[in-house]
Amino acid sequence: MNEEELLKRSAAERDRIFSCYDRGRESGAQIDPWEDPGFEVYHTTDRYGFIHDKRLPQKVDPNEVKLRHVEMERIKKWIKMLRQWESPATVDKLRRRIYKGIPNSLRGQVWIKLLGVQNLKQQHAGKYDEMLQLARQWSTEIRQIDADVARQYRDHINYRERYSITQRSMFYVLAAYSMYNMEVGYCQGMSVLAGLLLLYMNEEDAFWGLSVLLADKKYSMHGFYVDGFPKLNRFIEHHDKIMSKFLPKLKRKLDKCGCDSILYALKWFFVIFQERTPVSLGLRIWDVFLLDGDRILPPMAYSVMKLHKRYLMPMESLDEFCGYLQMKLEKNFGFDDDTVINAMERNMEELKRAKLDYPGPPLPHELPRHPFGIFKEPSFSSKVGRRSEEFSEAQHVMRESVAQRRDVASSEGTRENSTPVDPAGCGGLGGSKFSFDPSMDDGGSPNGSRRSLADTSVTSTADLSMVARGAEAYLHREQLLISQVLTL
Repeated sequence: MNEEELLKRSAAERDRIFSCYDRGRESGAQIDPWEDPGFEVYHTTDRYGFIHDKRLPQKVDPNEVKLRHVEMERIKKWIKMLRQWESPATVDKLRRRIYKGIPNSLRGQVWIKLLGVQNLKQQHAGKYDEMLQLARQWSTEIRQIDADVARQYRDHINYRERYSITQRSMFYVLAAYSMYNMEVGYCQGMSVLAGLLLLYMNEEDAFWGLSVLLADKKYSMHGFYVDGFPKLNRFIEHHDKIMSKFLPKLKRKLDKCGCDSILYALKWFFVIFQERTPVSLGLRIWDVFLLDGDRILPPMAYSVMKLHKRYLMPMESLDEFCGYLQMKLEKNFGFDDDTVINAMERNMEELKRAKLDYPGPPLPHELPRHPFGIFKEPSFSSKVGRRSEEFSEAQHVMRESVAQRRDVASSEGTRENSTPVDPAGCGGLGGSKFSFDPSMDDGGSPNGSRRSLADTSVTSTADLSMVARGAEAYLHREQLLISQVLTL
């Protein structure tokens, strides 16, 4: 194909995908049967809207009755506080009440205030619609956004139907943001953020909420998603320091089994513990994250490992560690939400005394370098989805950092044991744990994301389960680590 034909094919694919979302589920819309999961096996939804394939208890537990009464009393207090948001009395009470948990019925209102969405929306009136229109014409991320939207939160009542109203909103928010912040564009993981925000706020509010999460220095998630993931690397290294100082035996055990911290901790940082903890706990973590920002991440990660140390220490394989930390805890964390949040507060103080509570403010290369909302026409390579055949400097740094951690773990394991330890846990396969091999992409679309599964993604929906499926996973670990760790 010549350049003109490639551009036409790319534009046609983008138009086709947009038309599917614009049409939604109206009469005549073409929705393949496989796109709508068979929900006949499901029975009911929980209080957060997530669908379960097992019946929830029919009888109300006496403790549940008490909790509901307490919840109603707390709602009354929160409504009063929302009406007096700027008052000194509210400021004094806010932290204590947020750490106790925001009532779910008021969570959206509180999140919008914590993120400052209304002020931002007023300052940039019309900008969201402008970015969405630009995305229709120019976004090079549409195919990957579509793929991720199709699988995100499909166990939630709002997202269960393909092209549902909320699913369409997620697509539009991510498409518009790919033009608003062209340094990041779109990176897998952002669908988790947008999808969660849309459970509690409308489409445009979710767009500005996503913008705050990436741009505001309190959260600074831009550094997690920008090329090379510099902030992710820094937080993973800081977590390793905490583990070495406070849980050294467990750290050595993990290293011995080839369980690099990025395997289990990546999603803790990348999407703020979503899909690695039960829904109720994940929301509680988000409550305090929106209040205090990224400084809650190291103590929360430390708390998970500290609370579960006695269950982790007897484990002897990568398979066991990953199965427990990546999957089992999401189903049953083993501790109630209040216990976990209280433990995080205590552990934050413990880390402060050791001056390990926070890796520090964002570094210059983790921050946006250009103003948002300024359109720049994509290059020809971006338009047609061509990937760079050479690694960026940021990618080299990321690869080298992980390889260095692997080598350190290997040398420590060698000193401790009489025989050398294979740090990769995969039969001596060489190379870095990160592969950006374009041949491993999930398709040959001309409009694939430049942060797709192979070259920059830290996740894919189906691939994570490979980590816990025995020898076959180990053989591919070097090549597939980036696409295994998160399950979008």
